Amino acid sequence: MNKAKIGIFGGSGFYSLFDKKSDISEKTEYGYPSASVSVGKIDAKNVAFLPRHGPHHQFPPHKVPYKANVSAFKELGVERIIGPCAAGSLQPDIKPGDFVICDQLVDRTWGRDDTFFHGPEVAHVSFAEPYCPEMRKVAIEACKKLGINFHPKGTVVVINGPRFSTKAESKWFSSAGWQVINMTQYPETILAREMEMCYLGIALITDYDVGLEGHPEVKPVTAAEVGKIFASNNERVKKLIAEIIKNLPEKRCCNCGAAMGNAEI
Repeated sequence: MNKAKIGIFGGSGFYSLFDKKSDISEKTEYGYPSASVSVGKIDAKNVAFLPRHGPHHQFPPHKVPYKANVSAFKELGVERIIGPCAAGSLQPDIKPGDFVICDQLVDRTWGRDDTFFHGPEVAHVSFAEPYCPEMRKVAIEACKKLGINFHPKGTVVVINGPRFSTKAESKWFSSAGWQVINMTQYPETILAREMEMCYLGIALITDYDVGLEGHPEVKPVTAAEVGKIFASNNERVKKLIAEIIKNLPEKRCCNCGAAMGNAEI
């Protein structure tokens, strides 16, 4: 089996990565992942790729097999995960086409299996900083080098989906000062933390959620528009990922790899 220390979860509109690759299709302890895991080379490093929604977008956000996906990466030896995602903007200064290097999240999902610890092993993992600080620094420098319009931090509120927000909900999220809205960053992030893997969340802004107050010309988001914007920016996403991978240090200097040290009871 091909091993890989870096894994990438492809978001909406991002279903393939490599021209030359090995496909690995194996059932994990938590069932089958969304698709076969592809392993290829980026900057001479083995990298695993998995489209979180499946190759034909057959898994809606509330039905993505998150535990199987994360477990499949863990079994391949993945230590760091890059999680690009399509996302909506909640603030006027964050525009469609911008990238946001997320630093915080708010979980508004429900009914998702978001832990590997259902007993008799019990663990309470620290999640104060949900995104790896080391990977975030590398991503920020990569955005600067490539001349990408980006925001070095942002809080993503994760809604359950598959529906989009009401105007009242979106106004609530915006007034709280949160920047980004998405449907898949949780529980992917916490499951990676429980597996002691680093996680980097990169939000590609595709829309303004339900529109902008005072700007009637900005219409509420549609699924078709999200797919269109993300697809047209796929090459930018891939270039950014390649630049990040190129500059990641071989050894991790963060605390993600020791996250479970004081978590189990």
